[in-house]
Amino acid sequence: MAKVVTMGEIMLRLSTKGYERYLQADKFDACYGGGEANVAVSLANYGHNAEFVTKVPENPIGDCAVASLRKMNVKTDNIARGGERLGIYFLETGAAMRASNVVYDRAHSSISTAVAADFDFDKIFDGCDWFHFTGITPAISDAAAELTKTALQVAKAKGITVSCDLNFRKKLWSSEKAQRIMTDLMQYVDICIGNEEDAEKVLGFKPGETDVTSGELELAGYKSIFEQMVAKFNFKYVISSLRVSHSASDNGWSACIYSRDTKEFYHSKEYRVHPIVDRVGGGDSFAGGVICGMLDGKDFKTALEFGVAASALKHTIPGDMNMVTRSEVDALMGGDGSGRVQR
Repeated sequence: MAKVVTMGEIMLRLSTKGYERYLQADKFDACYGGGEANVAVSLANYGHNAEFVTKVPENPIGDCAVASLRKMNVKTDNIARGGERLGIYFLETGAAMRASNVVYDRAHSSISTAVAADFDFDKIFDGCDWFHFTGITPAISDAAAELTKTALQVAKAKGITVSCDLNFRKKLWSSEKAQRIMTDLMQYVDICIGNEEDAEKVLGFKPGETDVTSGELELAGYKSIFEQMVAKFNFKYVISSLRVSHSASDNGWSACIYSRDTKEFYHSKEYRVHPIVDRVGGGDSFAGGVICGMLDGKDFKTALEFGVAASALKHTIPGDMNMVTRSEVDALMGGDGSGRVQR
């Protein structure tokens, strides 16, 4: 199996019980997660040699974050220790027409102050086949943006395939700053992943007349911006998840991909996910599935279908991380979405 390295922030997630609002909550469910960590967990679940790189505090909460990865078979040997604290995010899960709400408490987290000297990237990338990061990490702090660029430079010098999930977070930075920093980082990226908001806010490309709130997806618009993105950045593949939010509990879920080499545009099967148990981490599970498919040697269309099916299943699982197996993803891809009890 392939060696994959992901790098970013792992956080403590505190969620209200069920569908309670923050004001109602007198206790919170705790788990750990974060964009790149979630991708590493997915890939480890599928049998790949996945490693996560970050910096966490030298205290019991940092220990718990690392342990949450180890129990999912993610390698943690090169996690740096130090800094003030682990980042936290609070989640209030929405239902029907009420949206979910995330509140961040991550200022001065350990990873936000990490520098290249905290890591031996030459050692970390030894024998590595794939490096994955997201737009969240450079958004955390200027230091994290510099750290990301250093890692990318080493990975590219070693000929490692690099993927990026653009993941715009308006609570972390402005669109203007995102475009300035991320445009520079795209020179190191082979495979670009993002939804319609990411493409517009992070790189300045708007997909036609798409309006996810009304359920209207103009696929020709996606094909057009994918072609423009390839022309500007020479990506091998550009990929977008497509979420149609009928409500917080009911989504249409599919994806599309464009190949630089074949000039083909492909739209996957769409799944109707209802009711949604937990949509947080859905994009990460999609990215992990697509990466897995490509590492397995699947053609890009089949790899996309694997990612979409994997992510549709993630929407049924509480927590950030996707706890599904290859056989479960393959079964859904094969048409078995019945949900019948397995005996």
